[in-house]
Amino acid sequence: MATKMEDNTRIVDELLDKATQYGKAELELAKLKALAKGSEIVSATVPGLLIMILASFFMLFLNLGIAFWVGGLLGNLFYGFFAVAAFYGIIALILRLFMHEWLKRKVGDYIIKRALK
Repeated sequence: MATKMEDNTRIVDELLDKATQYGKAELELAKLKALAKGSEIVSATVPGLLIMILASFFMLFLNLGIAFWVGGLLGNLFYGFFAVAAFYGIIALILRLFMHEWLKRKVGDYIIKRALK
């Protein structure tokens, strides 16, 4: 009878050891999957961010040139800057009034799509 109990105890101990090993392996797999997803998101974001920075510099100098040019046409440099600022203010107002929800939905969908990919 004692050997039967020892066999059962040994089997339960082996089962617990295997369950523990399985749990550790699953945890490690989850960590690696999260790391892979995080690195994928970062590696996809960095080139886009770099392009946005370069495009921002381009737009900055383009707008400075337009502001100086319009200011020269209007007779005072600061009038050109006011005109460019007014143009962007109107664009921002239109985007806010008519496209805010659409942009919010598109950006949210893009972020979710990238995270679940």
